[in-house]
Amino acid sequence: MASLMLALAALATGLYAGFMLSFLTGVMPGLEALPDDRFADAMRRFNEKVPGPVFLVLFLGVIAFPVAALVVPGDGRTAAEQGLVAGGLACAVLSHLVTAAGNIPLNSALAAAEGGDDSAARRAFESRWNTLHRIRTALSTGAFALLVAAAA
Repeated sequence: MASLMLALAALATGLYAGFMLSFLTGVMPGLEALPDDRFADAMRRFNEKVPGPVFLVLFLGVIAFPVAALVVPGDGRTAAEQGLVAGGLACAVLSHLVTAAGNIPLNSALAAAEGGDDSAARRAFESRWNTLHRIRTALSTGAFALLVAAAA
């Protein structure tokens, strides 16, 4: 059962890290070229749609599955492998903290500015959001790498 939890942890974390990476490498560079009003509108629509059911399963799974892999009686996993799982979990938790403390408040501020000055809203949002997103993408990717190493 612990091996199944570890496999699910790696799968959920890999999908989540891939989602983060696609935003970093494709979506945000694409939006960068848009005028302020279109950028702000597009980000508002993303922020409305992203926390849907599939995203929430991944968002919760990157924490729940590694925890389960650590607490479910093991299949003879070594202390080093358990350490890799714990490291992956720590990276995932840190990524979520960045999201909760940084990206979500910025998303909320951008939503609250709808109907106002989109240029000012973008200036207050884009650079900080991208910096935080790079951090959580790196943490999510690190979590995935650690969980894959633990499963290998």
